Amino acid sequence: MTQNPLLVPIDELIDYAAIQPSDIEPAITALIDKARAAVDRAADPALPATWEAIVDALDDDAEPLWRAWSVAGHLNAVVDTPALREAYNQCLPKVTEFSTWIGLHKGLYAQYKRLRENPAFASWPATRQRIVELALRDFRLSGVELEGEAREEYARLSEQQAQASQRFSENVLDALDKWTLHIEDGNRLEGLPDDVRAAAAARARDAGLDGWVLNLKMPCYLPVMQYARDRELRETLYRAYGTLASEHGEAALDNSPLIEQLLALRAREAQLLGYGDFAALRLQTRMARTADEVLGFLRDLAAKAKPHAQRDLAELREFAQNEYGMTALQPWDLPFYAERLRESRYDYSEDEVKQYFTEPRVLDGLFQVAEKLFDVTMRRCQVQAWHPDVKAFEVLSRDEGVVGHLLVDLYARQGKQGGAWVDSERNRRRVGDHLQRPVVYLTCNFTPPQDGKPALLTHDDVITLFHESGHALHALLSRVDDPGASAFASVEWDAIELPSQFMENFCWEWPVVQALSAHVDTGEPLPRALYDKLLAARNFQSGMQMVRQIEFSLFDMAIHNQAAGLSIAQVLHTLDDIRREVAVVFPPEWHRFPHNFSHLFAGGYGAGYYSYKWAEVLSSDAYAAFEEAAAAHPERDTLDAETGRRFRDEILAVGGARPAAESFRAFRGRDPSLDALLRHSGMTAGRD
Repeated sequence: MTQNPLLVPIDELIDYAAIQPSDIEPAITALIDKARAAVDRAADPALPATWEAIVDALDDDAEPLWRAWSVAGHLNAVVDTPALREAYNQCLPKVTEFSTWIGLHKGLYAQYKRLRENPAFASWPATRQRIVELALRDFRLSGVELEGEAREEYARLSEQQAQASQRFSENVLDALDKWTLHIEDGNRLEGLPDDVRAAAAARARDAGLDGWVLNLKMPCYLPVMQYARDRELRETLYRAYGTLASEHGEAALDNSPLIEQLLALRAREAQLLGYGDFAALRLQTRMARTADEVLGFLRDLAAKAKPHAQRDLAELREFAQNEYGMTALQPWDLPFYAERLRESRYDYSEDEVKQYFTEPRVLDGLFQVAEKLFDVTMRRCQVQAWHPDVKAFEVLSRDEGVVGHLLVDLYARQGKQGGAWVDSERNRRRVGDHLQRPVVYLTCNFTPPQDGKPALLTHDDVITLFHESGHALHALLSRVDDPGASAFASVEWDAIELPSQFMENFCWEWPVVQALSAHVDTGEPLPRALYDKLLAARNFQSGMQMVRQIEFSLFDMAIHNQAAGLSIAQVLHTLDDIRREVAVVFPPEWHRFPHNFSHLFAGGYGAGYYSYKWAEVLSSDAYAAFEEAAAAHPERDTLDAETGRRFRDEILAVGGARPAAESFRAFRGRDPSLDALLRHSGMTAGRD
């Protein structure tokens, strides 16, 4: 009998290509049964109150379940099929019920309290002390102290939230995949980059059609908005994207009731656990302590950014009117004329720059940066992956050998959720002399290669890749041997973006850009003159970009800082109020941004979207240490190995073994300052 690929031993690599949808349910069911028995054994009060008897024993039998479920979820996100979706959704209630059952397990909670009360606890390694303290906190936040009907209601809420979030995600993916626009008149595509037209022509051929097929995936949508001279075409795509998964489309895919349901469920969960609202509940596990602290931070940032955003928009309107006679810019005009203004002011286009950033060269350049900063190398290896596009790498450290595996999936395709993200199949763990190494997924949605040439990345794509690499390195370069303190398990949510946003900065450094670039036809690196233009434009419209992120963050906090759920009308009204406070661009009344906001409703960022800006303060200040090292040593640049080693040792390697604030202070020698973020954003005097 063929072994189920999801049931291979935890220290073996999974054969993704061999996994069938029919493998998922039997594997998950068997692993839940095994893990449930392990929980009951660990909860036996006759056990000695030791790490080995309780925590290690539990990890031994629970980790294979979470590894298999991570794989199933990953496949559901990157190669979605009806059969795979059905198998995943069949298991989702079982996994949710099991996870909730653990959180409500009074016997296991009592065991962790026994660990905390063990006289030997004070002499345990600090990391293990922290894991126990965090586990006790998480038990309380999982309702373990609830009784009777409240306890049963909490379990129902957990299952309903998991189901609603999954359905929200599916609706967005299905609405995105179903929408296409068949173009037969090539004149309507005037202005589009060649590779975008080629991809559209390939989609048409695949569908048995003449001409071109456009869709709403970012490699098609963004270039249309930036380059298509046909204003009606831009409006068509803008309207389609802006009403995705809403009442303006297919009724079965309307996320309105799911938004209402999720907000009501979250508010009720918070109430059950003794908190006034969901934001207060969520902030129990963050660096920020209260909603008022978050709101104050965001509004302070908005006050600094909004004048710059107003200036950005005024300049754009003036340019469009003077150069093109456009007197009333609509939202679908803004990206188009912004790109024309960029070309006019800085004498380059994103499409021109894109010719120099081929995916193989960029990936190689990224790995060179990681090697210089953190003394690690990436070596191609063979893994039976879920799609032919996936590239697999062994990650090697000079002092430790192979420290993990990185699986990279870069191209957009049908059945793959949009966006970019990193997740892990398994964490680093040491048991005795055996070291289990992490396996990490890095996923993006770039334009695939066209006409036999390598894929071309915009500079924004390059930044996205570097961003996600920071998350990946956070997991791969961990020296934390207990998975309960791994980066993704226990770093505060509002600090988890520090390494990712930090890595973005290197995309602007001349030595790095040289290593990243090679013209798709000539192989020449990006010319210095073109780089200088790119750098000069770094903060082009940065004010508008910043207030947009603040708008999203304030909206998120506002809808979750409520004692009860909201109707969809109230949600949209709240968004309008936030826009009146901080925005400079106002979409049409029919726009339905929340319905496609998967970060909030399907991605774990509910009451946490502010984390991007919060962590950007940390990441900008951390990067300033590299700038200071370069300034102090003219023979060096920001790829400073000594500072990189300290960043690896104090930030990446420690994961969640201590509070993020302590890790930042250990690296920087002080608390974070807002100054570097404002300087990097061009909002103060000094280096842009």
